[in-house]
Amino acid sequence: MNQSKSASMLDARILVPAIGDAFRKLNPKSLAKNPVMFVVAVVSVLTTVLLLKDIATGAENVGFSLQIVLWLWFTVLFANFAEAVAEGRGKAQAESLRRTRSETQAKLLSNGGSDYKMVPGATLKVGDVVLVEPGDIIPSDGEVIEGVASVNEAAITGESAPVIRESGGDRSAVTGGTQVLSDWIKVRITAAAGSTFIDKMIALVEGAERQKTPNEIALNILLAGMTLIFVLAVVTIPSFATYSGGYVPIIVLVALFVTLIPTTIGALLSAIGIAGMDRLVRFNVLAMSGRAVEAAGDVDTLLLDKTGTITLGNRQASEFRPIRGVTEKELADAAQLASLADETPEGRSIVVLAKEKYGIRARDMASLNATFVPFTAQTRMSGVDLDGSTIRKGAVDAVLKHVDLSTVATGSPRASAESVRELQGIADQIAKAGGTPLAVVKDGRLLGVIYLKDIVKGGIKERFAELRRMGIRTVMITGDNPMTAAAIAAEAGVDDFLAQATPENKLALIREEQAKGKLVAMCGDGTNDAPALAQADVGVAMNTGTVAAREAGNMVDLDSDPTKLIEIVEIGKQLLMTRGALTTFSIANDIAKYFAIIPAMFLVFYPQLGALNIMGLASPESAILSAIIFNALIIVALIPLSLKGVKYRAIGAGSLLSRNLLIYGLGGILVPFAGIKLIDMAITAVGLA
Repeated sequence: MNQSKSASMLDARILVPAIGDAFRKLNPKSLAKNPVMFVVAVVSVLTTVLLLKDIATGAENVGFSLQIVLWLWFTVLFANFAEAVAEGRGKAQAESLRRTRSETQAKLLSNGGSDYKMVPGATLKVGDVVLVEPGDIIPSDGEVIEGVASVNEAAITGESAPVIRESGGDRSAVTGGTQVLSDWIKVRITAAAGSTFIDKMIALVEGAERQKTPNEIALNILLAGMTLIFVLAVVTIPSFATYSGGYVPIIVLVALFVTLIPTTIGALLSAIGIAGMDRLVRFNVLAMSGRAVEAAGDVDTLLLDKTGTITLGNRQASEFRPIRGVTEKELADAAQLASLADETPEGRSIVVLAKEKYGIRARDMASLNATFVPFTAQTRMSGVDLDGSTIRKGAVDAVLKHVDLSTVATGSPRASAESVRELQGIADQIAKAGGTPLAVVKDGRLLGVIYLKDIVKGGIKERFAELRRMGIRTVMITGDNPMTAAAIAAEAGVDDFLAQATPENKLALIREEQAKGKLVAMCGDGTNDAPALAQADVGVAMNTGTVAAREAGNMVDLDSDPTKLIEIVEIGKQLLMTRGALTTFSIANDIAKYFAIIPAMFLVFYPQLGALNIMGLASPESAILSAIIFNALIIVALIPLSLKGVKYRAIGAGSLLSRNLLIYGLGGILVPFAGIKLIDMAITAVGLA
């Protein structure tokens, strides 16, 4: 599933089966999904019947007609081949997934007890509870209801590093096919057989569940409309020819019709859509629908969590700021003591800063009879009790509340209003600078504040500037207070921020943006994120998150990396850019075909049309044949571009349109002139026309 392991388009394991699939896709049911190519197939059948009739009656120019018919069929086959190659890459990935979905035996627990019986994993039902021990394969998708274990998810993510899965919280979801490495867990099954996460992945990457996106449907309707217009245009030509005293063979009319209609984009449209989803899969992101990929390309507003996306995620202690009457070393000593048992990155950084700046080394806590107090969401503090002394560190308001309660309980003097004001003043300065203040108190006496600094990721400001040039508004979501949020937002270069965010705030913000006609993208991993993920146009759930979050989102990031949201938008835009570029090229390259075929058709009736033969084609037959051959070969030539996608550039819609018109519009006019001329020279040299 790694990017490095993705199959190449030139891999024989993809190309050889794709040739067979191209012929199997001649099934009318398959062809009917693509209106343009279905019409080409219908006229190919018609000309084949007429060719057989000409052969039976000994008509003239059978060799010319045979070549036209063959290249008409090649046009259909090349279109099928493009789609088959795109699907083949997904099928190669699906095979590797199937190997992870081996038949496993499950330890089914009965009546919530510890006794279990071995049953096939495929027989498990939703609600069953299974025991998974070291070395066992988790038999199906589920939720950990008891225990904690280290799980190897390499089968899904490609990453060998194990992850922790535990009951409760946002890391309780487990995926069938992954393996428990240590400890044990009890898992409640949440997916029926055949509808597990891996089953969905297989169906999606194979293209079995791919539905056409709204833009794709709209473009198909446009192409079908253009095809109908050209049908009406071509059927009027025999009347003009008769009026002029001549006759235009049906085989020539069909050749004109096929070169007039937009066969190039019609042939590649499905492959472009499949390749867009494939690029996400190779990036370890699973899109539940093509519509989600397309919506990512049209996103107007990007909601990004601060921690882990904009900042490195681990706040680091950078300074000890004591209040008057307290030395920095005294504050550092108390802060280190309160943090010795704190295993968070912030706690470890406090210990390290005190050691490096003041030479304060870790103490033997056993001899001090220390009792550590862990951080909780309710108290928002942690600390230590030792030798009759109490030290606490935590959020400023929580520490001040603790001081008030402890003075009431012990009858000791209250903290002076001056020291409280000074502490709050220091905290405000830190918050305005974008840091997080942690107050420290010892035995009811305020000591000062620890300055925890959020480190903004390198290069993130430039990334946001690129998004701004593309017209995308970025909003930072954080639980920090407004002053801290404003400082970090300014440093990172986001357009706006939502401070002290709650699930309700996020949902309200998404609805507010959507009410303005904007498309919104966000990521999340918790059950509390599920409503917002479901409401967002692009909701990226983390694979490490809860079942509720994964079900609510329309994409799942297997690496659980929130920074990927920016890349997902870029991949979506690349899909739209590729489709637009090839549509421009397809319509533009028809111009050269007009100059090749129309003079050739009417040269007998109107010799003046010879002036339009600006390519100097050898004969009317060679002109028609060259145009038909080029029409087929250009499909094959553009398959690599349709699968790889045009190069992504962070530019606005107007600049992008100008660039497309210059490169693919002008290129679409010039390339066919050169191509048709070269083909004409080749077929004339070998005597095919």
